[in-house]
Amino acid sequence: MQKTPLGEIRVLFETANAVPNAAARYNAAPTDRLAVVRYNPQTRQRSLDLLRWGLVPLWAKDIAFGVRCINARAESLERTPAFRDDFERRRCIIPADAFYEWQKQGGKTVPYAIVPADGGLFAFAGLWERWKNPADGSILRSFTIVTGAPNMLCEPIHDRMPVILPQAAWPVWLGEVETDPNALRALLRPYPAELMRAYPIGPAVGNVKNDDPGLLEPVPAPFATA
Repeated sequence: MQKTPLGEIRVLFETANAVPNAAARYNAAPTDRLAVVRYNPQTRQRSLDLLRWGLVPLWAKDIAFGVRCINARAESLERTPAFRDDFERRRCIIPADAFYEWQKQGGKTVPYAIVPADGGLFAFAGLWERWKNPADGSILRSFTIVTGAPNMLCEPIHDRMPVILPQAAWPVWLGEVETDPNALRALLRPYPAELMRAYPIGPAVGNVKNDDPGLLEPVPAPFATA
């Protein structure tokens, strides 16, 4: 979810290009275009750009491949053909105000919002790719979110969560400083639970057509929906 104005995100992440034109997103879905922070080693500057969610590998024959790559498992980045080169060369950060997970309760589910405890922004670890459409030669830039083991807060809700980077790790992940695979792997750990909070929300979040601030309103727990 990206509700913070992109102008504010630009200031926080110190990006150098013009602010993209995009509305707030309260219920982003795969194939949507979202703001992503990247580093250009030629200009030595960060940029904030709109990329398609769902990484399309360089060798993919069709854009539809991207729906299989909305997330990338941290444990296998270096072994997965779709992510191996991007982990080495094309890492990015996805700013997010919150993310949603669904807790299974028998045959029902309870949606939860997970937000920063201080009300700031999460910085999801991501990978990006540049793909050339073989049909018309157009260029598509897309991304995936790296996921890993949950922390103590998220574990009762779901068995995975996004890898979230502290600000001190941003230059390393983006490739602004020299690093090695061991240092990168060390960043792929659960974010401290005390820096997050989770609460149940209503079932409207389950429909991607709903995209408004009301999705973040808490509801009494437990709240279950079929």
